[in-house]
Amino acid sequence: MSKPTTALSTISSHGPRRLQALSAAAVVGLALTLCTTTAPAHAADLVPQTESEAEQLIEDRAAEDPSTLDRDSVPEGVSVEQAQKAVEKTDELTTADVEYAAAQEDLPASGVPKDFYQTPDSLPSEDGAVLKQADSEFYLDPVKLIKHAAKSTVFMYKTTDEQGNARAATATLLTPNGASGHADDAVVLSPGTQGIADKCAPSRQMSMGTEYEGISIASALAAKHPVVVVDYVGLGTEGTHHYLNRTEEGRSVLDAARAVQQVDGSEIDEKTQLQLRGYSQGGHATTAALELQKDWAPELNIASASAGAVPTDLYKTVSGLSSVYTAFALYGVDTFADQADIDTSDFLNEKGQKIVAETADKCTVEALLSTAFTDGQSLTKNGESFTDIIDENFTDIVHRQRLGKADVPDVPLLVNHSRLDDVVPFEQGKALASTWCRAGHKVAFEDNLGPTHVGGYVAALPRIETFTSRTFAGKAPLDSCWRL
Repeated sequence: MSKPTTALSTISSHGPRRLQALSAAAVVGLALTLCTTTAPAHAADLVPQTESEAEQLIEDRAAEDPSTLDRDSVPEGVSVEQAQKAVEKTDELTTADVEYAAAQEDLPASGVPKDFYQTPDSLPSEDGAVLKQADSEFYLDPVKLIKHAAKSTVFMYKTTDEQGNARAATATLLTPNGASGHADDAVVLSPGTQGIADKCAPSRQMSMGTEYEGISIASALAAKHPVVVVDYVGLGTEGTHHYLNRTEEGRSVLDAARAVQQVDGSEIDEKTQLQLRGYSQGGHATTAALELQKDWAPELNIASASAGAVPTDLYKTVSGLSSVYTAFALYGVDTFADQADIDTSDFLNEKGQKIVAETADKCTVEALLSTAFTDGQSLTKNGESFTDIIDENFTDIVHRQRLGKADVPDVPLLVNHSRLDDVVPFEQGKALASTWCRAGHKVAFEDNLGPTHVGGYVAALPRIETFTSRTFAGKAPLDSCWRL
């Protein structure tokens, strides 16, 4: 496997020790992982355009030997043996992911000023009102070799949480290089699971080169679509980010789409066709926004939507999680407890409380590594499973996050899901597509055989862009309802 070594070696001789350990596979990001002879400056253009390219990218992710991992290429809170075991026993994590998480520990602060995320003393009554904005940057790698040419602007806007409280949230507008005048169309991207700590907000991570959604963002920008990347309520700004909260996610997305029309320099206005797009947690947020749009933001010009690996039923998703993904369950437990006003000490033992607190401060990859193969029952007071904990404490909260029960706009819909997804059951994606078909919508259901949750994400990208191009051009997508 060829690697872009020339420019990388120039950086590594001067950078911190962990950046010196970063391999070429890791340098272009968690899901991107582009190993190519092309110069790093051009790697931003190398998103998979065909299914064969996507398959090659997935193969490249898994190609490196876990025995190459050493102390300098593993995060501080994880032992070398623990990291090697995680890579060997699951296809979801690769050596590049481990090295990438380690490199994050030595990175400088985000290019966005810290005080930008402070909420103003008073907020306007109008949801979607812009509060402030600042120039930002979009890097595809943590040593900042691969800066995307898109113009990047982070902005803060007003939204409302599930309890009716006025909240400030943030998002990023990326405008393709060379764009001028009115934007005929734009993509509103809801990111997958980032973590629940403020430092994990996509607007912060894009400026640091650590945002794994970079591959999807770059894919949309390559098609010359402006992109709005949503941070969600409480992710970056004050207050708790309520992981997978249907109402707060949906409102964050819709109000970001409203607010971007007011951003100075934005070419998006009320006539711009919008596509809502997201995968995993992002698929959950996209679907939630579709279900809330009629009542919350009926004026938005939504032209289509793409929702991938949507966890429509959190109870079934958590019940089926393997111990590789304990971190996802811990994110949920922490934020469910906050929403229910329950102290986690009511059901977690001392070890469990410690691990939940530590995980809450870690972004996705490091959290997965540090908790991989942790038995949830070893963290509870009475040896209960996380499913038992939900039954006893959070049934109502989990029920409120159910998707597929409400009307959605009459626009073309794409549902993509890997049959080999090991996080969100494939049946949930297929059932969502079937529900929308029964309601009379035009639905393209694109299943694939991408291995694991991440593999399904990468494999879906070429089909998403084809769907996007067709629907923005006013052409109907292939309808899958006849086979569902």
